[in-house]
Amino acid sequence: QHPEVAVCQPKLLSFFHKDEFEYAGAPGGFIDKYGYPFCRGRLFSTIEKDCAQYDDITEVFWATGACMFVRGKVFWELGGLDDDFFTHMEEIDFCWRIKNAGYKVMCFPDSVVYHYGGGTLAMGSPKKTFYNFRNNLIMLYKNLPTNRLLPVFSLRFIYDIVAALRFLLDSGVNDFMAVFNAHIAFIKTIKQSHLKRKKIQTSSAIVSKMYKKNITVQYFIFKRKKFSD
Repeated sequence: QHPEVAVCQPKLLSFFHKDEFEYAGAPGGFIDKYGYPFCRGRLFSTIEKDCAQYDDITEVFWATGACMFVRGKVFWELGGLDDDFFTHMEEIDFCWRIKNAGYKVMCFPDSVVYHYGGGTLAMGSPKKTFYNFRNNLIMLYKNLPTNRLLPVFSLRFIYDIVAALRFLLDSGVNDFMAVFNAHIAFIKTIKQSHLKRKKIQTSSAIVSKMYKKNITVQYFIFKRKKFSD
């Protein structure tokens, strides 16, 4: 009934803890201006209990690939999910392209899905770290307006070094190396990603809808652990 809406997701709850949101998408996803994703009800590893606090039907930046409805016509017109991502972030890239094309992405929490989670790669897997960082950089390169590429990537390089050092302290050398390997792999994809970027009508208006601050700074330094914060 709403032709401007091309993608919609339900409220995603945990299969194991049915009163909690599920990591992969909760009740809809967002990203900050540096490309770091987060959800209503889930910031990094902090997952909120579902107390109906996010039960409003609302526009979100991205819908979870764990469960999403997409208009078939729009899906095929925009080339569907990007196979180069292989796993992780491909739905965020797709939803960003949806928005660049002038459509909306919505969350309809009256519908509820219980997600098992971790079916592709387990939490804490260095491969998961690699794909999350590599694919995030590819997504940014494909979809950011030209005037945002240099400032965003300059700061992302610094932020990712900090993230790698934190991984070294918390998880060990494998996750530490995964971040650097992700940057190397991203550089190798630039030529192919540039060809895809040329087909996308990037939009500064979409960038203006991103969270204006750095979600990692808000979470780890200012200890803002909930989406409502």
